[in-house]
Amino acid sequence: MGTAGKTDDLGMLTGQLMRAIQDELFETLAEQGHPHVRPRHGSILAFLTPEGTRATDLATRSGQHKQIVGTIVDELVALGYVSREPDPTDRRAKLIVPTQHGLDEIDKARAILAAMENRHRRTIGRDRYTALKGALEQVSRNQRAWRQERNTQS
Repeated sequence: MGTAGKTDDLGMLTGQLMRAIQDELFETLAEQGHPHVRPRHGSILAFLTPEGTRATDLATRSGQHKQIVGTIVDELVALGYVSREPDPTDRRAKLIVPTQHGLDEIDKARAILAAMENRHRRTIGRDRYTALKGALEQVSRNQRAWRQERNTQS
């Protein structure tokens, strides 16, 4: 419940959930050898493939502008999580490739997130958890479609 007995709106609830997930994820990652990774880094590391991903694809997958992705990639390079390598299919392009340190972070982050999901599944029950995730996925798709619908009406 929000203040004065009002139920929090969808934005408040999802924002609170996201912050709580990030707090647990990044504090646990710090304890497991990744103290410098922040949520903005996770927004890129989550979309990397082991063989590398183009920055333009990272921008599309993460929903961020290419300039922001470039800045975050620069930080990840400096921290030793990724490197920029020539794309073997297009020498003009670069791939963002996770290093061993980056792969370790990605593996640990996925395990931490899986543990969180398992905890919540046990707490509210498998069926309710599955229904919750399905509903959130649908609401998320519907919300993302807002921009496309708005652009087609213009």
